[in-house]
Amino acid sequence: MENGGVETLNQELSEKQIQFNDAMKRYQSLARYQVFNVAVSSVNVALQTYLLVLVWPVRIGPVGLAVAVAVSFVLTDFLNGLVHMMMDNNDSYDSVFGPFVANFHLHHKIIQYKKRPLPVVYFNETGSKVWLVGYLSFVLLLFEVGQLAPLAAHILVYVGILSSLAEVSHYLAHSSTAPLTLLLGRLKIILPKRHHAHHHLEDNRNYAFLNGMTDPLLNIIARAWYPGYKKYTDTHYAYYAPDNLESR
Repeated sequence: MENGGVETLNQELSEKQIQFNDAMKRYQSLARYQVFNVAVSSVNVALQTYLLVLVWPVRIGPVGLAVAVAVSFVLTDFLNGLVHMMMDNNDSYDSVFGPFVANFHLHHKIIQYKKRPLPVVYFNETGSKVWLVGYLSFVLLLFEVGQLAPLAAHILVYVGILSSLAEVSHYLAHSSTAPLTLLLGRLKIILPKRHHAHHHLEDNRNYAFLNGMTDPLLNIIARAWYPGYKKYTDTHYAYYAPDNLESR
């Protein structure tokens, strides 16, 4: 019975590895996936800009602004960490979005980013946030129907923008040792390098990547929901050889 269980697990992993490689082949060879990423980035940035223009005249005072920023930081860190958790443990490589799922997993195989200007990082990495299109569209709808209180309007818009800035924070945690980056990390304004290192060195923890403040809660959820990516989804790219192992 025990040997049969091991054999079944090996067969499943082999099947997932094949699915992963096939998904990456589609992602690399079919231009529509890159076009889709650019389209998602463009829509997200356009919606973020428009919502910022809409919320700018909405007055909430200095105290309200401080509350909005603080709450939006917490919500953004948690929300994006939760999405990160779900994606790290997603193995739907044969689905419509399978190539995007497979490509997402490569951030565990190829740790370093290519050096790019931060605005380029903001735009490029926003292309992976398909869910953000729906979120920003919903916030815009609430604006249009007049169902947003002033404070809520600011919080929701800031969450939408900070969700893209979280990608820049994650990039800096991997790619920058500049004194300002390290200082902002120590102040927990952006993601501290040592804090995020636990996500790659250990298993199933520290998914947050704006500043990591909600990781204690996310780690509890991760332990309840998932067995961990190192023993499962990280094994699926074992036989995939990317063109560049140095950076992505």
